[in-house]
Amino acid sequence: MAMRLTFTKMQGAGNDFVVIDATHTPMALSPAQWRHLANRRFGVGADQILLVEPADGPDVDFVYRIFNADGHEVEQCGNGARCFARFVRDKGLSEKSAIRVRTKSGVIVPTIHADGTVTVDMGAPRFLPEDVGFDSTGLPYRRDQQADLWQLQPPEHAAFWICVVSMGNPHAVQWVERLEDHPVEQVGAWCESNPRFRHRVNVGFVQQRSSTEIALRVFERGAGETLACGTGACAAVVAGIRRGQLAAAAPIEVVTRGGRLTIQWSGNEKDHVMMTGPAEPVFDGVMEL
Repeated sequence: MAMRLTFTKMQGAGNDFVVIDATHTPMALSPAQWRHLANRRFGVGADQILLVEPADGPDVDFVYRIFNADGHEVEQCGNGARCFARFVRDKGLSEKSAIRVRTKSGVIVPTIHADGTVTVDMGAPRFLPEDVGFDSTGLPYRRDQQADLWQLQPPEHAAFWICVVSMGNPHAVQWVERLEDHPVEQVGAWCESNPRFRHRVNVGFVQQRSSTEIALRVFERGAGETLACGTGACAAVVAGIRRGQLAAAAPIEVVTRGGRLTIQWSGNEKDHVMMTGPAEPVFDGVMEL
């Protein structure tokens, strides 16, 4: 039996989403249905599908669930969080500027500004291999200022050093010399599905521009390379500050293929990472599943 699904297509720095209001009617789709929605030829097309659910306790305004294009539910999505906040305001679900939202990895607080941009408190980063589900046993290791680095060796490509960071979801970040020429697709796919990462991993490739600006490409778990990745931008900046490459506490400009994000972090492990960027509706639609 067909089901009519009302949705909004949104994008944040080119990272695109299908956003669904499930605050009144619970929604439980199969992985195949999530994949169909995300399919760019047969469905709507999106990097992730975002589900807006009612609050499950007095400490939050909403619950936020994220499904990757491969149909798997994941813990966090920073660009999605901005679109989530803009969606609930635009649709009259909340009149608040700061919205408390529960995700699988904890509570986040997106704040909507007058110009339509959104700042998200992404919480404190974590750095232990077990925080990322990373088995570092036997790998070459070195310390770079405050950052722990491990070396990986993909077949047919040069070995590289990674810094692992959890932003509620797992990230492996590496610095590269020439971002546009780097084999992001091949190395990203190999690293994402490497058995050393128990939950798979998002893979960030960073080119240094200055102490307050980097260029970033991210091969996302379950989605492939995307035009932007909010948690990936946070992880890259955190790794850069830990390595002494980026200025702590300063606004760091992260240039992605889809646009710019601004990330701030003090360098203190207990302090939260703040991310600011665009969140824009593209169109509303109805689809039969």
